[in-house]
Amino acid sequence: MAEEKLSGNVKTAYDEFYQKHDEAWRMLGAKYKAQHIVDVCKGQTFAKVLEVGAGDGSILKYLSDWNFAPEYHAVEISDSGVKHIKSRQIKGLSSVQEFDGYHLPFEDNSFDLLILSHVLEHVEHERLLLREIKRVSRNFVIEVPIDYKPGVDKRIKHFLAYGHINVYTPTSLRYLLQTEGFDVVKDLTSMIEPEVTSFNTYVNQKKPKGLVTSLKITAEYFAKNMAAKIGGTKWQEKLANAYTVLCNKTNKQADIF
Repeated sequence: MAEEKLSGNVKTAYDEFYQKHDEAWRMLGAKYKAQHIVDVCKGQTFAKVLEVGAGDGSILKYLSDWNFAPEYHAVEISDSGVKHIKSRQIKGLSSVQEFDGYHLPFEDNSFDLLILSHVLEHVEHERLLLREIKRVSRNFVIEVPIDYKPGVDKRIKHFLAYGHINVYTPTSLRYLLQTEGFDVVKDLTSMIEPEVTSFNTYVNQKKPKGLVTSLKITAEYFAKNMAAKIGGTKWQEKLANAYTVLCNKTNKQADIF
């Protein structure tokens, strides 16, 4: 594997990000991300779980509280994120380590499941990270936001403000994973829940609460869901805000030059 590492300014940005911690907002988002993991893994059990890019540990906190697995490990690029994870006293958490973004300090096939939730969109060398996670685990849950829409190139500043340097559709994510030797076993699309939109509107954006606004948020959510159900897979993927896959690894990998 090439000796790639995070750019210095990227490391600094994420250290500062977790210093400006917003507990309520991050826990709300993590609740649904954790639920997606549980949903896509339904019917399967995993004993030893690693989250790569674990942030502040919000997702692991939910999974632990829900008894998803008996043993958890976490790696995170930012020192402030590692400190938050340790402070949570997550049941079953065996190790928390800072890492360089590409090299995992574990032996081959050390884990039953590896979680990579809302990480790939931030990664400069995404294929290198995928090859490394493939080395250390047998199964994987990967979730990305569906940022791609026509005209996405007109909103570069918006996405860069969140550190999103890669944009995906469900199709492009599957292509990326399959060409790196991952087999998609199960997937699901999801939309931003009204609870999240309401929090963002009233708390983050500080807009005045109102019955009309609340009804509009709920109505838009149910209208999109109805359109997705009627339209089938094509419209489910087109209208989705996030895409989650459960993968295992194969011995196949596309010959890239």
